[in-house]
Amino acid sequence: MNMMNRTSDIATETPGGYAGRQKVYPKLAHGTFRKLKWGVMIVTLGIYYLLPWLRWDRGPNLPDQAFLLDFANQRLFFGPIEIWAQELYYITGVLILSALGLFLVTAVAGRVWCGYACPQTVWTDLMITVERFWQGDRNARMRLDSSPWTFEKVWKKTGTHITWLLIGLATGGALVFYFRDAPTLARELVTGDAPAIAYAFMGIFAGTTYLLGGIAREQVCIYMCPWPRIQGAMFDRDSLLVTYRDWRGEPRGPHKKGQAWAGRGDCVDCTACVTVCPMGIDIRNGSQLECIQCALCIDACDDIMTKVGRPQGLIAYDTFRNVEAPSHEQRVPVRIIRPRTLAYTGLMLLVGGLMLTAWLNRAVLEVNVLHDRNPMFVQLSDGGLRNGYVVKLLNKEHDTRRVRLKLADLDGAQLQIVGFQEADPVIDIVPDNLRALKVFVTVPSALRDKLNGSSTPFRFEVIDATDGSILDHDATFRGPANE
Repeated sequence: MNMMNRTSDIATETPGGYAGRQKVYPKLAHGTFRKLKWGVMIVTLGIYYLLPWLRWDRGPNLPDQAFLLDFANQRLFFGPIEIWAQELYYITGVLILSALGLFLVTAVAGRVWCGYACPQTVWTDLMITVERFWQGDRNARMRLDSSPWTFEKVWKKTGTHITWLLIGLATGGALVFYFRDAPTLARELVTGDAPAIAYAFMGIFAGTTYLLGGIAREQVCIYMCPWPRIQGAMFDRDSLLVTYRDWRGEPRGPHKKGQAWAGRGDCVDCTACVTVCPMGIDIRNGSQLECIQCALCIDACDDIMTKVGRPQGLIAYDTFRNVEAPSHEQRVPVRIIRPRTLAYTGLMLLVGGLMLTAWLNRAVLEVNVLHDRNPMFVQLSDGGLRNGYVVKLLNKEHDTRRVRLKLADLDGAQLQIVGFQEADPVIDIVPDNLRALKVFVTVPSALRDKLNGSSTPFRFEVIDATDGSILDHDATFRGPANE
């Protein structure tokens, strides 16, 4: 099946060689798949708009917003999960899992993501609902667009675009709430005290939502989105796709009540499947690049089949294997479990297992050591050598950690922590914070002969003052090259 065989229902070729857009006026469909789309739209929009307002108690001095992208403090909060900037590989893992999940769903049932849950589809569906509220269903909108400008046309069009802009503003506003405490930012936005970047991003996303969801619509899916061109690699002969069963529908033609069905197909050429399609295509022409598998044409066709007294399923989810079978009697059951789907599932389990293992072994205290670069070492007046370091201690727990800092594998070396007078101080690291310590390591002149030339490896040990657990970090002591 050719996935790119036509776009003529939504565009016409101009003498200059470019496609001129023909506006699509999708009619409101009724049926199982339309109800499913309503449900998905309500759930996904509800999650997007309401999620920043959910609270999660993490204790004192920590944000209580359940989902917060705290870039200012280099942290991401997802309910009980807290991810630091050093742990963004977890986000990479989530993105890989999402991609594999999309591949798996596409291999099983085609572009159902595009037809139901893609943000472009959800917001376009919302914008069409608004347009239908102000201007009426398909025929009323077509008449309004072809009519001269009157007061009725002006206020209906104005109401439509103002509502679209308000939806876009709510979309941009909801997005910025993910990056800062939502109630606080909402007050600042109203009073004009919010950062300029918040207003800028609100404007950008309001404009893009209005443009892509209200104006461009299906053009985004056809020309801007790469997924229609990639999806062909995800399909196989057992993938379920919305399909017109031409073996049953052809030859098509109008049908009058009481007329016999012998010698003709079930398709009455009513074009109901075309009028409800948000992409403006005719599914009877075969599988096409533009089809987003929303299945509204199934609802429309089933409704017509019921009215004319024929079985439903003239348009239905079916596989290439069955469509290309020599006869419809040789149809085979759908095979969900097959090499392609097993491969995607196996990869998802592998990536998920690696992420779970990494999370279960995740250190709640991290140590990072930076050696001073200028100078690399200092020779003291008594002949000893001194190196400077910055030791960074990151406490990921919500309780204060008390630790001691020691040296290992550098016998006789002396450790000095700037800001502490005692030789073996207890260092407090407050919850969810990073403490940077300036330290000096000195090797007396009497022990310089034990150094390994210009570079001697050793370790910093961070010892928990409560339970005695040890976390170490490799470091290098620098000295003259001729030693």
